[in-house]
Amino acid sequence: MIVRFGYVAMSTVVKNASPSKTMTYKTFSSLSDREAAVRRLEFIAADNLHNTLRLLRHNEANDIKVFRFSSKLLPLATHEALAGWNPYEALIEQFQAIGNFVKKHDMRVSFHPDHFTVLSTPRAEVLQNSIRDLRHHVAMLDAMGLNGRTKNNIHVGGAYGDKPSAATRFRENVSALSDSIKQRLMFENDDKTFNAPETLELCEALGIPMVLDIHHQWVNNEGEQPGDLWPRIMRTWQSTYAQSGSLGTDPLPPKIHASSPKSASDPRGHADHVSALPLLGFLRAIAPMTKRLDVMLEAKLKDGALFALMEDLRKYEGDGVKILNEASVQIMP
Repeated sequence: MIVRFGYVAMSTVVKNASPSKTMTYKTFSSLSDREAAVRRLEFIAADNLHNTLRLLRHNEANDIKVFRFSSKLLPLATHEALAGWNPYEALIEQFQAIGNFVKKHDMRVSFHPDHFTVLSTPRAEVLQNSIRDLRHHVAMLDAMGLNGRTKNNIHVGGAYGDKPSAATRFRENVSALSDSIKQRLMFENDDKTFNAPETLELCEALGIPMVLDIHHQWVNNEGEQPGDLWPRIMRTWQSTYAQSGSLGTDPLPPKIHASSPKSASDPRGHADHVSALPLLGFLRAIAPMTKRLDVMLEAKLKDGALFALMEDLRKYEGDGVKILNEASVQIMP
């Protein structure tokens, strides 16, 4: 099994490269010249996009092919007061530069809209805002020229005191989404509410691929082992929307999230690094049935944690582990 590792949004190695600089609406509205205020927003966004391209170049230099974009690339892009602003068109050259680099170097990139994007909600205004946010993420990917293989990852959301009803609402709300949004979606199990079996059932019903978060599964499960659901999870990656926009290219490998507990007293929190041995145990368990896998590391030290994990995995070389490059390994079945 070939395993590629990636990291989330920001680098702890590359200095002064934040892709998440922002402006509050209070600051924006305090500027008397609205056109100048919009230009300032575009300047901040352009800097975020420039830093994103810097990070992608850093990734390519270090063989990192899996990366999650910051969802904060465009400050205030979904604020109702900015409804007339089209940042995707205004910044098309910067978006296209990112997309061209991703395609040239065959990278797998994604977004993870924040926890306010909730499709299980009983509140119409929250649902409306959630759909607006998903459209925003799709618009950014479209501006980059990236097809439906590039996904947005979300959780199912809250239970609101009645999990079966929340799951039903989620199915209905997802089913009502446009295909342009659905083909971009992945669903992930969470650490408190919708566990892996429950999330998998929804993925199967909706034809959406599932991202297994093995840390979340460890702290929120029904007694299953992490690999018990794996054959079914893999099949979701051949489902209706999993390969959208593939244009005859290789199928997308399954994707998981990996992190380590922050402490015994905070098992749900994410540690600075990822412990190699528990992750390696899972990888060895699924290797006989899996050809390729992409792993998003959700550690606080970002790419620094990735490099540290690779150093730890080198200790197991010859013991069913082969180091392929700076960010990929082969796990022998």
